[in-house]
Amino acid sequence: MSRPLRLVIFDVDGTLVDSQGDILAAMRAGFDRAGEPAPEREAILGIVGLSLDVAVARLAPDLPGEMHGRIVGWYKEAYMGLRADSGVAQSSPLYPHALDTLRALHAVPETLLGVATGKSARGLDKLLDGHDLRSYFVTRQVADHHPSKPHPSMLRAALAETGIAPANAVMVGDTSFDMEMAQAAGIAGIGVSWGYHRPEALSAAREIVQDFRALPNALERIWENAHE
Repeated sequence: MSRPLRLVIFDVDGTLVDSQGDILAAMRAGFDRAGEPAPEREAILGIVGLSLDVAVARLAPDLPGEMHGRIVGWYKEAYMGLRADSGVAQSSPLYPHALDTLRALHAVPETLLGVATGKSARGLDKLLDGHDLRSYFVTRQVADHHPSKPHPSMLRAALAETGIAPANAVMVGDTSFDMEMAQAAGIAGIGVSWGYHRPEALSAAREIVQDFRALPNALERIWENAHE
């Protein structure tokens, strides 16, 4: 009996790549240009995964919406400059064993890969091209076209584009937003321990993995339980 098609959807920042250096620097630059004190490191990393407009509003709730928009623009400008100066590989390096794991999953005919990220389409394209990963992902959901995580819109669109049933899909991410989004979409979530939220914050995850190499076995366990 042939296996059903399955879909593994990845978050990006904090899951596939470690871009915290540029995220922190760009957010501090945005607040500096606004003449406002920058949020603490933990606060900035705590909003990674949210769409930028939502993230900035959460970091600076007392500022007017017009200033939020300006900070978003300044953040984007600073982030693009940092990435241009250092290159994608240095600006947003892949986590250990990420590439080998993606290659192994991509090599399985019944397994499709996707992305659901708070990045813009432009930012995601730059990242995927910089790591030569664009061909790995059959569905790419970005902040331009959806409400911010944890709204399930991104995952519902990924399921619709691929024709995959929720029971045959898994979301892999490092934040509570990722796991709550998966839960809201009716799919299983696998949390990763190396990202920007502490593992104890990933209470909605079905499993938490400590190493990318553990991901394939975690996926198999989830899918076996889903079809028992």
